[in-house]
Amino acid sequence: MASFTVVVGDPDSGSTYQLEADDQDANRFIGKSIGEEVDGTAVGLDGYTLEITGGSDEAGRPLSPDVAGPNLEEVLMKGRQVGYHPTRDGERRRVTVRGREVSDAVAQINASVVESGSSDIDELLGGDDE
Repeated sequence: MASFTVVVGDPDSGSTYQLEADDQDANRFIGKSIGEEVDGTAVGLDGYTLEITGGSDEAGRPLSPDVAGPNLEEVLMKGRQVGYHPTRDGERRRVTVRGREVSDAVAQINASVVESGSSDIDELLGGDDE
């Protein structure tokens, strides 16, 4: 069964939360692509809607929004892109990236809150009240 670490960013508060999605909850992410929305109940955020913004596989290769499907692909990159940051003008390099679709090979999914629920994220996750 699939298992993902889901890093959820809340643009309102600027906080990020690292959550786990296992078994049935992880299946809600499989087949989705970067830019698609997922119900937050998959990671315990009832009433929230999350947008997939990126991720990486178990080897650390990033999901690229420019590559279709879930497979690995070597892409000739120039300029600043996901997975490549050139150090000189005109520099190009062939980089192995994973496609934009979430599959079993993905280890981490990055997501952002699009629609907030009625209760605060800290309350849903049982955060510390200091």
